[in-house]
Formats: sequence, structure tokens, C-alpha cells
Amino acid sequence: MNSQPEKAPNGVAGANVALFVTCLVDLFRPSVGFAAVKLLEEAGCHVQVPESQTCCGQPAYNSGDRDMAVEIAKQTIAAFEGFDFIVAPSGSCGGMIKHHYPQLLAEDAVWAPRAKALAARTFELTQFLAEQCGMTDFGVRLAAHCTYHDSCSSLREMNVKSAPRNLLAKVDGLKLTEMEETDACCGFGGTFCIKFPDVSNSMAARKVATIDATGADLLLAGDLGCLMNLAGKMKRDGSRVKVRHVAEVLAGMTDEPAIGEEQPS
Repeated sequence: MNSQPEKAPNGVAGANVALFVTCLVDLFRPSVGFAAVKLLEEAGCHVQVPESQTCCGQPAYNSGDRDMAVEIAKQTIAAFEGFDFIVAPSGSCGGMIKHHYPQLLAEDAVWAPRAKALAARTFELTQFLAEQCGMTDFGVRLAAHCTYHDSCSSLREMNVKSAPRNLLAKVDGLKLTEMEETDACCGFGGTFCIKFPDVSNSMAARKVATIDATGADLLLAGDLGCLMNLAGKMKRDGSRVKVRHVAEVLAGMTDEPAIGEEQPS
């Protein structure tokens, strides 16, 4: 096992990277943000976390409040301009910035080019680490049998599939077993789970069944929304599977309780 991170020669060492923390990470799982910073710094990046950032605007966008979504998009663009890259530990938020901001602002002569420029520099965390920084091995160990869930936005909007798996393959002691229908939705969908709780619960139940069938003791993914949704469902159903964000594993930050477990008082 390597004790030091390794990366391929096509890295972007020295890049000024802004971390888009995401609302869920900020409010419910700050350790994912700390893990992301650690990983980016080990990849040789200079990391900043703009204090003026808020939500990506996806809840407003999905609920049909276009005016609010546009206002949030402009605020986010202004906060993150000037950095070489914007990286998010979430394909959902990354997809909002990369694909929906340019659509929202397409008719605005001032903001459209700014939205496109930011979109071109926006990446999901594992995608950025593997494909832009050329990282291959973070030199960590975790004795665990895991399975990986592909979130809808990471897979379909950000084209993230191989990056997290390639990085996990170098985690010493970690075994990965793919679940059936790994690309099927978990039922979260942001506001979808609130608007259609019965449908969402049914989708989550089907996903949990495929997770349990792998025999894995650890579920990993790159989107906290999916992970919180599935952790809640599995806890209610009495599943033994633990839940973590992939960044926590790659950064070797797995000491605190898993997602959905009681936090120490």
C-alpha cells in the first residue's frame, strides 16, 4: 500500500479551486466538505471556499420558481468567477451549475457568457480528481465490502461513472461489488420525495433490496441527498448496511459515525 497520494503526470497542480460545499453538506454532513478540501489539497490544488456561496438554486428550479433560480444562479456565478475550477462533492449541484445555469440565462446578453464560462470549469469531485488532476491513489486503507450507487445527476448530467470506481479500486482492503440497476434512481430527487412520498418510498425500497443483495456492509455514493435518503430508508427497515460519502473514504476520514447514525453527544 502507498502511504502517499499518487497522480498521473497530466495533473493541474497549483490550480486555484473553489469548493462549492452544497447545502446538504454544510447543514448535515460537514465532514464531506472537509474531506473534499483534503483530497483537493493532496492533489496539489489551492483550495478556497467562497463565503458568499449559498444554494445552487435547484429546489427553486425544480419547483418552477424560475425568477428565484435565476437570482441564485447570478449570485453563484459572481461568487465563483475568478477561480480556475469550481468543484462540488455532488453531481446534482454540479449538474445544476454546468447545465441549467446556461439554460436559465441563455437570453441574457450579460449573464449568458458568464454562465457558460463557469459551466466549462465546473466538475464533480471524483471526476475532477481523477480526470483533471490525474489522481490514481490516495494511499488510504479501509477494510470493508462496499457497493456504489450512481446518482441520476452524477451519471446523466456530469457523466461520472468510472472516476469514483477507479479511485476506490486503489483503497487498500476495500472490496467493491456492483449492485443490480446501480443507475436506478433512489427516489430522492430533491423535492420529488416531498411531493410524491409514496412513489419515492417505493423506489427507495427497490434500491435498498439491490444494495442488500450484494452482501456489502457499506454503501457509497457521491451525492449526499441520495445517501441521506437511502440511509433513512435502511434504518427504518433495519438494514445492517452503513452509508458514507465516497469523499470520506478516499480521504481516510471514516472515524465518525456513518450517515444516519446517532452522533455522539
